[in-house]
Amino acid sequence: MEVSTVKTAAQKKKEKKEREKQKKLAQKKAEIAKKTENEEEKTEEETIEQQSSKKESQVKEAEVKAPEAKEVNEIDTSAPGDGDEGKKKKKKVVKEEPKDKGKGPGKKTIAAMQEALKKLKEEEERLQREQEERLRQEELQEQARLEQLRLEQERKERKKLKEKQRKERLKAEGKLTTKQKQDRARAQAMLNALKAQGVGLPEVGEKKPRSGIRIRPNKMKQQLSVDEKDNEKGEEGVTEGNRVEVEIVDQQQKESEEKKDDVKDSWDAESSEDEQDEDKSDDVPKTPNMKRQERIVSLGKEKKSQIDESRKESSESESDSESGSESDTEESEEDSGLEDKVSDAARKKERVRERIQLRRIEAEKKRSLDELRAAVVCVLGHVDTGKTKILDKLRRTNVQDAEAGGITQQIGATNVPIDAIKESTKHVKGFSEKNFKIPGLLIIDTPGHESFSNLRNRGSSLCDIAILVVDIMHGLEPQTIESINLLKTKKCPFIVALNKIDRLYDWQTMNRKDIQDIIKGQAMNTQREFEKRSKDVIVQFAIQGLNAALFYENPDRRSYVSLVPTSAITGEGMGNLLSLIVDACQGPLARKLMYSEELQATVLEVKALPGLGTTIDCILVNGMLREGDTMIVAGTDGPIVTQIRSLLMPQPLKELRVKNAYIEYREVQAAQGIKIAAKDLEKAIAGLNLQVAQKPDEVDVLKEEIAKELTSALGNIRLAERGVYVQASTLGALEALLDFLKSSKIPYAGIRIGPVVKKDVMKASIMLEHDSQYSTILAFDVKIERDAQELADSLGVKIFQADIIYHLFDKFTAYREELKQRKRDENKHIAVFPCKLRILPQYIFNSRDPIVMGVMVEAGIVKEGTPVCVPSKDFVDLGMVTSVEYNHKPVESARKGQEVCVKIEPVPGEAPKMFGRHFDEKDFVVSKISRQSIDACKEYFRDDLVKTDWQLMVELKKLFQIL
Repeated sequence: MEVSTVKTAAQKKKEKKEREKQKKLAQKKAEIAKKTENEEEKTEEETIEQQSSKKESQVKEAEVKAPEAKEVNEIDTSAPGDGDEGKKKKKKVVKEEPKDKGKGPGKKTIAAMQEALKKLKEEEERLQREQEERLRQEELQEQARLEQLRLEQERKERKKLKEKQRKERLKAEGKLTTKQKQDRARAQAMLNALKAQGVGLPEVGEKKPRSGIRIRPNKMKQQLSVDEKDNEKGEEGVTEGNRVEVEIVDQQQKESEEKKDDVKDSWDAESSEDEQDEDKSDDVPKTPNMKRQERIVSLGKEKKSQIDESRKESSESESDSESGSESDTEESEEDSGLEDKVSDAARKKERVRERIQLRRIEAEKKRSLDELRAAVVCVLGHVDTGKTKILDKLRRTNVQDAEAGGITQQIGATNVPIDAIKESTKHVKGFSEKNFKIPGLLIIDTPGHESFSNLRNRGSSLCDIAILVVDIMHGLEPQTIESINLLKTKKCPFIVALNKIDRLYDWQTMNRKDIQDIIKGQAMNTQREFEKRSKDVIVQFAIQGLNAALFYENPDRRSYVSLVPTSAITGEGMGNLLSLIVDACQGPLARKLMYSEELQATVLEVKALPGLGTTIDCILVNGMLREGDTMIVAGTDGPIVTQIRSLLMPQPLKELRVKNAYIEYREVQAAQGIKIAAKDLEKAIAGLNLQVAQKPDEVDVLKEEIAKELTSALGNIRLAERGVYVQASTLGALEALLDFLKSSKIPYAGIRIGPVVKKDVMKASIMLEHDSQYSTILAFDVKIERDAQELADSLGVKIFQADIIYHLFDKFTAYREELKQRKRDENKHIAVFPCKLRILPQYIFNSRDPIVMGVMVEAGIVKEGTPVCVPSKDFVDLGMVTSVEYNHKPVESARKGQEVCVKIEPVPGEAPKMFGRHFDEKDFVVSKISRQSIDACKEYFRDDLVKTDWQLMVELKKLFQIL
């Protein structure tokens, strides 16, 4: 029963399979038939149209055959178990194949296709030739057109030039053309009409001064010079045309920016009418100028957008716009208009320059001996001679104790009023009844430390008279001499304060007396010591090429430098010092101290202060500063234009740089030390002049002046690719630091003013990749943010912070030494010091493993760890020196001439060498050097080797034939 059921299942399966196969076969046959029909149609079309190539037809044939082959394969594989049916299908397919083959394209069709292809190619070539010909023609036409344009342009230029020359000639002869007369008549008629309406107009010669309008004195001269410029520009040719246009647009944009506030609206009619009138009254007596204005206006009509930008110009010449549009032809209008606009810009600048020049001349004229300004006194001298202490005594303050380490590291300025001077000088002989003309003194204190030469330089270039402080105990020191040379180059008069007289043996202090009486009142031995020491100083001055004498023995003040004995601690001699300064200021220097209204101010320092932001400390030498003035200061990215927010000054007799209550002023007259608070001062640079623009159009001219100064100043700071990162509180301190780094050959790759923040640490960390010793920040007198310190610790960046410039260098040099030592320890085993040893045969203690023997060091240096060999016996390796003894005591090394005992252990893995067999007492033992060892010695142990050692190194190098 089971068998029959199995059979029926098999039969069912078989039937099912057969049905499926028949279906598939039927489908495939239908597809094949369709494809072959399509193919035939395509081939017929191709032969008719003659568009296709032989290759294509072959590809299509291949495509036709491929599906057929596939079908055959499928049919083969699809009947695995049915023998008879499979064979029948195969036969059918085989029968169909020859039919298909017959239907493919024959030889005739292929020939026809080839013919068609040939024709197609010919057609394409013909089209290409036509295209090329057409392009060539177009090019020729374009060239001809450009040539024509050029000729046209040249013709215009010639015409324009002739016209200009004619005008020049007429102007020179004083003949006016009828057209110009008409213009003048028209302008006159307009004036009469305005007068009839009752508008108040000035007479032909005069001008009504009005606020907001500049007075232009030398207008005719400028016009003539501008006309000459125009001629030159005309001759220069068209090539400059483009450049000219660019300049004009720039100029107009600048003007529009400056005058945004001043642009007048239509409702402001009255004032614009006044302006027109004034311009007419300008133009009436100067008719040649009218044409220029007409041209400008006509150009303005064509380019309305530009008019909107510079409305002021158009309003100036509105009155002549009608006549302008009627007159000249359009061609000449455009060209001359462009040139005129450029000349207009240049003329404006020229006018501004002249105005500034005139103002300066006026200020010079007004100066008189009756009105003197405060003298600027600069205190110079070596570090620790007592400069700040002298000032403290004058001011009755103690700034010096507040300074880091008692060392001045920045420039400070103090105003000493005349009352304080009177008080200090009242006990000086014959000075109490003196009439004081100067309003006081402005004393500048400079740092004495050698790195601050830039600040000393800055201070001395400001001053009218200097106090050179010399320590009587030490005489002239390096910075004193540097200061003397500074004063010589600046041709600045100076008085010498012989300070620290209280340190003379057995000095008795006597206050409130003239210094001559004080010296006379001392014991004889003290007087003798004083004379000896002062004479020594006079001799040192003579070495420097200067005559010097004590002030009360001075034969000629003009050719001899006065020495004033002083003590900053006790205050003795301070009155005499002040009296000498006042005498000099009111005598030979009086002409220099005449007050001038022309501003002369120098930026001393740039500082960030809490509550005020970045401020600048200035010395106002001449002129006046007011709150709200537009000032121009040099900055690292170019001149900074900003408004003065507030003028701050310390109380009288207080130091400018010491934090104390500042008094705010509306205006300040020279000479004073002022702190200025304003916007955008972060990038200001100290040491350069400060300018104030009185009118908006002066800004550009003053900017140029300052930019010139700036380029020369910035040329000095040059950063290295690899180096430390430097930060300081002020620019002066930064410059000093950089100077010192330069002299100590420490390169710097980055600089910044202000506290150390994360960004600085990131910048410094870049050096870790290049040279780890330079991944350091030298922070001078600035704070370090906590997160910056944490980041530095995690990245491995060292931050050195100090308030005294010396300490910073000490820290960094110590760090460098430490790094160097680390490197030396790393390379100790590589470096081999050169040595040449002679064997002492009577001191052979052990002949092999290890060899212990006495040797005489002939040359070089023998150290523990030196590999040695015998060159005369084929460079046989003896081993390594493991210990050296001298007088039965172990030593690290022995130099030339010493007799020492050495222990030589054999090279591991080699047979130990023996004295008497491998070498004997006649042989010299030398250290075995290599190229690596020489390099290591050069790099890390250069200081340990003397000249003779290097000579031996060269000998050994030749011996071992090292390249």
